[in-house]
Amino acid sequence: MTLALAHDYVTQRGGAERVALAMTRAFPGSPLHTALYDPAGTFPEFEAVDIRTMPVDRWGLLRRHHRLALPFLARAVSDYRVDADVLLASSSGWAHGIPVTGRKVVYCHAPARWLYQSDRYAGGEAGARARAVRAAIGVLGSRLRQWDRDAAASADRYLVNSTVVQRAVRSVYGIEAEVLPPPPGRVVGSGAAEPVPAVAGQFLLCVARLLPYKNVDLVIDAVASIGGLELVIVGDGPERARLSELARRAGGVHLLGRVSDAQLQWLYANAAGLVAASYEDFGLSPLEAGMAGKPTAALRDGGYLDTVVEGRNGVFFDTADAPSIAASIERLLGDEWSAEAIREHAATFSEERFADRLRAVVAEEAARV
Repeated sequence: MTLALAHDYVTQRGGAERVALAMTRAFPGSPLHTALYDPAGTFPEFEAVDIRTMPVDRWGLLRRHHRLALPFLARAVSDYRVDADVLLASSSGWAHGIPVTGRKVVYCHAPARWLYQSDRYAGGEAGARARAVRAAIGVLGSRLRQWDRDAAASADRYLVNSTVVQRAVRSVYGIEAEVLPPPPGRVVGSGAAEPVPAVAGQFLLCVARLLPYKNVDLVIDAVASIGGLELVIVGDGPERARLSELARRAGGVHLLGRVSDAQLQWLYANAAGLVAASYEDFGLSPLEAGMAGKPTAALRDGGYLDTVVEGRNGVFFDTADAPSIAASIERLLGDEWSAEAIREHAATFSEERFADRLRAVVAEEAARV
């Protein structure tokens, strides 16, 4: 059997990229096909993977700013063909459309946000990139939605990361998909932790890309309203400049940008807890915090409903506003938590379980070739 892997674009450090890395570990030696690859923008572990890019990758500007590639990716993906018995595609909107000579299994993180959640995807972003995204969606949206549905229909098997995405896939594509939660990233326990000297005293942690729908600004306001706490924010993105100004005015906020896994391990281990206010399709960061035995204050929405159990590994807030977030943080800090119970919950989402199910699905599809 010949197996190939695929991922939309390897240009970021996010949960989907950690899942793609987990797939490469489940199927070592298999090539990973992708539209764009930016080694400086993503996890260094990808350097050990056999990454094969599409011709569109030759444009350096698109590698560094993948959103600008939106008008070109449907054609780039459709014109690319993979010769394999089975293609396992990690997709949030592009890799599921790659033609393959054999069977296609799609692991869907979410139907394309820029097509079906465009307001949330671009949000209140300013600047040339945001304007380009909104313009492309306005002009190409109808055509891309048809391409996207045709791409989904080309798959032989659909897997999804959460019950929220399962419902979205059923609604958008009319496909009944199996839920297979991804594992938390190999952050905690993956090596020696590296302290972050700038952080001292009791602090809360927020791990998120700096995008409007991640609600990091609301977390800053909430922590500032409590007083006596520091907030550490890990992540980068188009909102960096605006959030830096908010952080400066709030005081006690460390906007670290990207950090190494060793530093992130230290932050999880030493935080009082995690604050997760994003609209997420899968709640990955509470599991990473859980591996360190730390609880989460999470938005009662989306993928957090699959990964946070109230009273066991965290507390919920019902609306994404600063007062609600602040109230949940105060509950989190006031409650007693069992680090062992939190770690046990995170362990139910193990990488071994994830890899075993993927191997079984791939074997079933290979038998049909």
